[in-house]
Amino acid sequence: MENKNEKLHNLRHSLAHLLAAAVLKIYPDTKNTIGPSIEDGFYYDFEFSSPISDKDLPKIEKKMKEILKSWKEFESKEKSEKEAKEYFKKNEYKIELIEEIIGKGEKITFYKCGDFTDLCRGGHLKNPSKEIKFDSFKLDRVAGAYWRGNEKNKMLTRIYGLAFETKEKLDEYIKMRKEAEKRDHKKLGKELSLFTISDLVGKGLPMYLPKGNIIKTELENFIRKEKEKLGYFFVTIPHIARKELYIRSGHIGKYNAMMPIMTDEDGEEFVMKAMNCPHHFEIYNAELHSYRDLPLRIAENTTVYRNEKSGELSGLLRVKNLTQDDTHHFIRTDQIESEIEMIFSLMRKVYKLFGFDNYKVEVSTRNTKNKEKYFGNDEIWENAEKILINSAKKMGLKYNVEEGEAAFYGPKIDIKIKDSIGREWQLATIQLDFNQPNNFEMDYVGEDGKKHRVVVLHVAILGSFERFMGILIEHYAGAFPLWLSPVQIKIIPISGDKHLDYATEIFKTLKENDVRVELDESNESLSKKIRNAKVQKIPYLIIIGDREKGSKKLTVEGRNDKKFENISTEEFLTKLKKEIEEKSS
Repeated sequence: MENKNEKLHNLRHSLAHLLAAAVLKIYPDTKNTIGPSIEDGFYYDFEFSSPISDKDLPKIEKKMKEILKSWKEFESKEKSEKEAKEYFKKNEYKIELIEEIIGKGEKITFYKCGDFTDLCRGGHLKNPSKEIKFDSFKLDRVAGAYWRGNEKNKMLTRIYGLAFETKEKLDEYIKMRKEAEKRDHKKLGKELSLFTISDLVGKGLPMYLPKGNIIKTELENFIRKEKEKLGYFFVTIPHIARKELYIRSGHIGKYNAMMPIMTDEDGEEFVMKAMNCPHHFEIYNAELHSYRDLPLRIAENTTVYRNEKSGELSGLLRVKNLTQDDTHHFIRTDQIESEIEMIFSLMRKVYKLFGFDNYKVEVSTRNTKNKEKYFGNDEIWENAEKILINSAKKMGLKYNVEEGEAAFYGPKIDIKIKDSIGREWQLATIQLDFNQPNNFEMDYVGEDGKKHRVVVLHVAILGSFERFMGILIEHYAGAFPLWLSPVQIKIIPISGDKHLDYATEIFKTLKENDVRVELDESNESLSKKIRNAKVQKIPYLIIIGDREKGSKKLTVEGRNDKKFENISTEEFLTKLKKEIEEKSS
């Protein structure tokens, strides 16, 4: 088992403290708030008395390096509520955090390094001056951020920093990020006419344009067919339910992203579904099941709605409406291992298709110091966590254990893949649930004629189609494989007067064979027509000129210097259909 990279986390968190110390030295009237480590470094949120910009970062970074020389050790001290509030009496943000800590019954701890003291739970390097290399971090950018991510709160100034163990890793990351900026799915989504987000409709509520909807539909059809081959049954559920359903499941009370409750004219209270599982539980309970019926796999590609904080919304990657390839496996205890093996097998097959051959596993367990957050007793949780860890071992997968990241009803496995430029993305989820079957009294009749409780696996392979599409746009840089491309062929007649008739004939033939094809009838020059088609990243261009019209053959230009000359329409169609059927990348 691999342990979490605690040292890198501590390095980044130590640098967040260092950033705050430098800012307060240069801008003493500033109020510092919170500063965690993040995936590529750290940030700290401040309330400045006057605005700063990216131009101010070099002097702040310089001050950080000056201070770092004297930072020999972090000292921890526990404080009383009175002492803590007295220290931060001019900082209402720290006072709010102190009150929150007291409300949870936790200890208040201060950490001091050099002459800087902060409210903190810990997680630092022992000797920052020796363990942090001066050239392994840099301040990155200034951004706005609402306090606690809530747009109703005050807008603060967030300073981001990048940090790695060495200068080489920092440089490598910066190079990768420059490539990622070119692939930004929000930028490409607009250029390729894939989706739009309207302020009037609302933040975090993307709408698919015709071309984007083609990709989404192809993905939905693909995963549906793969699941149907394995015996999944597809169902359809409504998008709302009575509040009582989610009280029973525990989501109201334990899940903080539920949408607000709405009331009909009769006073009945409903909520938009944030999860599909309670509906699927009721589908299971609609009929009596025998041990012979299991495993029963219920599947659905359906949208759920989550009240995500506006400051965390991002294009397709973080939204309020997400369409999941959701499945619930109702199984006997003796089927758990084989069912997880089957899920891993499906996952591998699907990910290989998209070139995601490099992935890792995280097993999310409960926080044993905060057991009231979860359903179920110690025995149930320890058993479920052990099963998932053993499953990861049996599959030969490296895994990390992430304490406190489990769902409130059961531990889970999260699969993280690497895309074409080396970034990690979380996709598949497998949650093992012994608790909700008790809440919903989901039973089956065993071989002994008695009732037994089922076990539930909550599974998504792609995750959400919105997030998966965002990842794919960046993974392929908008140049989708043929089977996914919204436009697969562009036909370009050199001269509208002389070549349009033959081009139209080819267009009709391809259209009749279910090829997604466009005919360029514009009056632009040939070079501009070709350039426009390449900007749209269309897989194949068919150029029609005198030679093609005379020979009744085709000249086809593909991406990556692929070219077919003097090929018949029938031959080209055969190649196209084979490539589409094989879903070649």
